[in-house]
Amino acid sequence: MTIRTEPSFRESVDLMYNRAVKLMDLPPGLEEKIRVCNATYTVRFGVRLRGSMHTFTGYRSVHSEHMEPVKGGIRYATGVNQDEVEALAALMTYKCALVEAPFGGSKGGLCIDPREYEEHELELITRRFAYELAKRDLINPSQNVPAPDMGTGEREMAWIADQYARMNTTDINAKACVTGKPLNAGGISGRVEATGRGVQYALREFFRYEEDKAAAGLAGKLDGKRIIVQGLGNVGYHAAKFLSEEDGARITGIIERDGGLFSVDGLDVEAVRNWIVKHGGVSGYPDAQFVEDGSQLLEEECEILIPAALEGVINLSNAERVKAPLIIEAANGPVTAGADEILRKKGCVIIPDMYANAGGVTVSYFEWVKNLSHIRFGRMQRRQEEARHQLVIDELQRLDDVMGDTWSMSPDFKDKYLKGAGELELVRSGLDDTMRAAYQSMREVWHSRDDVTDLRTAAYLVSIDKVAKSYHAKGL
Repeated sequence: MTIRTEPSFRESVDLMYNRAVKLMDLPPGLEEKIRVCNATYTVRFGVRLRGSMHTFTGYRSVHSEHMEPVKGGIRYATGVNQDEVEALAALMTYKCALVEAPFGGSKGGLCIDPREYEEHELELITRRFAYELAKRDLINPSQNVPAPDMGTGEREMAWIADQYARMNTTDINAKACVTGKPLNAGGISGRVEATGRGVQYALREFFRYEEDKAAAGLAGKLDGKRIIVQGLGNVGYHAAKFLSEEDGARITGIIERDGGLFSVDGLDVEAVRNWIVKHGGVSGYPDAQFVEDGSQLLEEECEILIPAALEGVINLSNAERVKAPLIIEAANGPVTAGADEILRKKGCVIIPDMYANAGGVTVSYFEWVKNLSHIRFGRMQRRQEEARHQLVIDELQRLDDVMGDTWSMSPDFKDKYLKGAGELELVRSGLDDTMRAAYQSMREVWHSRDDVTDLRTAAYLVSIDKVAKSYHAKGL
């Protein structure tokens, strides 16, 4: 049945959840327990700024505690509200289950436009928000571990971690209270790029399977594929950069707040990013066609569309005109439930958000483990690896000397083989493995069941099943 009115983000998540659980044999009580949000806390606090008191409203929602701690980002945006935070918390539950990160789902938000405040003002606001959450155990290494989201980054996470440490001076694991921190404050290599890198790994995995490409009417490799990216923030920038520089894809369109850029020959992602940083938007960029209504580019011809900013950008008003045969949801909830139905009927394949943007929580998991173990990844084994590899190189070198001109090692083989894996290499390896395994679990359901026709339903089935088994193991 066609959905006639546009559902809210929260309603979209519930509709997609309901569509999946109809295909499962769950007891009604457990079905409801997994669906509902356990608790949402609203905090209102005052901060004295510019000579007067300003009151701010923030939220922290805990969707599911089938595993603890619960995990989820904190976003700073004027549109933050309880429904949005609860929907995002639910997605976090399913996302963590899908990629086998041992967390429940949570999410936080603060109703604020961070661009309106100086850095020292933002620090005061962030520290007070962290204080309000921490004293309610809504920030805690063993109970609730936030991370960056829209409008926040390493800087805010460092402030939160420091605020928690000030309040818990004897907690040896204090740094693990939040992830996405700067390297010199307990962060991990590769976290900033993690979500965009995960999008790249997700697309690589999709393109490994001929059957999956055929479902979207695509063939060949990523090389040369036209990609349009909506939102060149942290996620969109890194995804576009890696796909163009490492996989040979062509970024033909970039959509930002003040308009869009289009170039048939492909855009220089780094140059566009630098322009945005310097000028605050894409307007005036010299080496591409400027489109005043950037959302029009969502309907432009391309092979892959990457919505990487806000929820609901593909909806009932434009879904019919979207031409991309493959959409990968780098943002949370960029396709509404109504648009999802229209696109599926058109034969469009959607790689769903709960999988596509799970790179961030995956590497956050690695950072949390690093903080709890109090040791950098690779520190114990890297040099031993190199010494073991040196034995092989020495033997090959001996053969090289004996064989003379008839055989020799490739010029760069020695350097590449000798290099032991450091933290960044191990993080990327772990992320790649996670994205591959999660995709394979989804596609197995997608291709093995006649009643599952899309990856989103498959993702929900896999994740809900894992959550249900966790509750069952707890005796519920």
